[in-house]
Amino acid sequence: MGDIMKTSSFALTEAKYVAGDNIKHVVLENVREASLKVRSRQENVAGVKLPKFEYTNDGEVNKNDLTGLARGGQQVQQCRAAYIKAIEVLVELASLQTSFLTLDEAIKTTNRRVNALENVVKPRLENTISYIKGELDELEREDFFRLKKIQGYKKREIEKQMQSAKLFVEEQVAEKLALQRGISLNNAQNILSATAQKDEDIIF
Repeated sequence: MGDIMKTSSFALTEAKYVAGDNIKHVVLENVREASLKVRSRQENVAGVKLPKFEYTNDGEVNKNDLTGLARGGQQVQQCRAAYIKAIEVLVELASLQTSFLTLDEAIKTTNRRVNALENVVKPRLENTISYIKGELDELEREDFFRLKKIQGYKKREIEKQMQSAKLFVEEQVAEKLALQRGISLNNAQNILSATAQKDEDIIF
């Protein structure tokens, strides 16, 4: 860009030297509207809309063909070509610089979002996940303890039933023995209970 601007400025100086200073007024009088125009469009790069500048030539007939006809016409045309080339490079530079600034801002925004996700959202979700895991482990331990207590209760109930069944069997065996000896167990208990009462005639 610096070399092209240097060349175009030198070409303007040559044109002024050869054609004289009044060439500026002649050029301005012949120009009605710009022959080179800049148009803007957008390009989508990874979801980021980047502005793209392009220069267009309307294709009009050069109205400055007769400029410098008396003297310096060749230097004037060279100066015009040098500045057209400078405009092309300037438009390309503007497009690249605008795209660079837009992409830089998008990258900064994305980095802020990534940092927020890594430093704020992710630790919060990890804490929530660890809390849920801890609660599930606690519920699992509670269920295990509950099952263990239920098994112990059932075991005690079975032992009680076995003891009562054993006592019942022992009573049945004692009843059979008493019947074989001719004394009923209930009668023996009644006799014992009757003897346990105090008799007025007996001094203990």
